[in-house]
Amino acid sequence: MGRNFLTDKKIKAVPGKVHKVSDFDTDYKADLDDKDDATALLESNIQEMVDLQDKLYAQNRHSVLIIFQAMDAAGKDGTIKHVTSGLNPQGCEVYSFKTPTVAELDHDYLWRTYKCMPERGRLGIFNRSYYEEVLVVKVHPEYLLAQNLPGIESLNDVSKDFWEKRYRQINDMEKHLSENGLTILKFFLNVSKKEQKKRFMERIEDPSKNWKFSSGDVKERSYWDSYMKAYGDMITATSTDYAPWFVIPADRKWFMRYAVSNIIINSFKNLKPEYPSLPDSEIAELHVAKQMLLDEQD
Repeated sequence: MGRNFLTDKKIKAVPGKVHKVSDFDTDYKADLDDKDDATALLESNIQEMVDLQDKLYAQNRHSVLIIFQAMDAAGKDGTIKHVTSGLNPQGCEVYSFKTPTVAELDHDYLWRTYKCMPERGRLGIFNRSYYEEVLVVKVHPEYLLAQNLPGIESLNDVSKDFWEKRYRQINDMEKHLSENGLTILKFFLNVSKKEQKKRFMERIEDPSKNWKFSSGDVKERSYWDSYMKAYGDMITATSTDYAPWFVIPADRKWFMRYAVSNIIINSFKNLKPEYPSLPDSEIAELHVAKQMLLDEQD
């Protein structure tokens, strides 16, 4: 499992502190220098996660929500694929949130994600989330006009107070969920602008990766500074003791995947999941059932 990144200040955003994305090194790799070592640690974590998830599912008392946010090409899909390989599909659900539908726009902005929150005993993974509402929507506030919000008739009505209210609403929801047994882990996969360009070029030049590329990705890249400001504001306002943000260095995919698995494993361990113990009456019934099976004529 290696070191515990749950408390690494080069990764964990300290609640109450003003953060900028530039405060976090996209190339940080702790004390790991070897990709093979990181891969081996990741595989070990996956095996341990399988056991812990099975206990979480059987205990049916806690649930875990993992949120991934990132710029395009940071590696959300690959990280989810590698870190969750081997988990029991019965106890794990992944949701990818795209552009809101008409029906979703007719509800409050938390509705479409809230109804996907994991049940007790389950692990939920959000590939993007309600945080898009203070990221892409903050960079492109014109999207708010499609939400038919009271008091928002034009972009002139979108004030700083509007975003502060959204941060508060998100914090309130996450506190409510955490107080009712949900552990929330939030990962911002922090890729550098230089590395993103490299990955975009690979998607364009490699026919097997063409499908991953959209011309809209390059258009959004032109808003890089605005996105970095939005991410910094989001992390500052919504990294809390009950739902912390982890800013994961994403320039090295092998370290990023290991670091994410490390944080998940240590969070699972903090929950101390165990297989439930049956009461004496049910243990007695097991003995009776066992004897009945032994008494059967083959």
